[in-house]
Amino acid sequence: MKKALLVIDYTVDFVALDGALSCGEPGVELEAYITTLTKEFLDDNHFVVMPVDVHDVDDPYHPETKQFPPHNIRGTEGRHLYGTLQQLYEERKDEIHWMDKTRFSAFAGTDLKIRLRARGITELHLVGVCTDICILHTSVDAYNRGFDIVIHEQGVASFDPAGHEWALRHFENTLGATVIR
Repeated sequence: MKKALLVIDYTVDFVALDGALSCGEPGVELEAYITTLTKEFLDDNHFVVMPVDVHDVDDPYHPETKQFPPHNIRGTEGRHLYGTLQQLYEERKDEIHWMDKTRFSAFAGTDLKIRLRARGITELHLVGVCTDICILHTSVDAYNRGFDIVIHEQGVASFDPAGHEWALRHFENTLGATVIR
């Protein structure tokens, strides 16, 4: 079975304590796990994708403009990967697929499905933030496209503890995902 790792929105704006839309300490605590897992996937020659939220300043057509404060603005430091993951990306960017996304799901408006199918990938491992937003929406879309889903509990976090716990149950109980504890 071919697998891929999706490292979703693990950026300065979503993780750093002073990030524009930070999930706080729970996000910061993921750094070592996500970086190590990413290295393992790369070393084993698996496909690694960095789906990263992107926004333009005051975009009146983007639904998040009204929902959330400005975050992950194109060309800002806030869009850089958080901590040691940025360094790993810089060192191995020729092995990692960076993918801009403009919606919660990494599948919405992107060519992710085409890239995965072209490589024969059937199993998706998901890490990043936020568990109950972008991880959840990506997982639902992955399920609807027939992928097997693996969520790494040590690799996901949210600013909403109740939403985080609900999403973990939803992954297992509704989507049939494997949650690695």
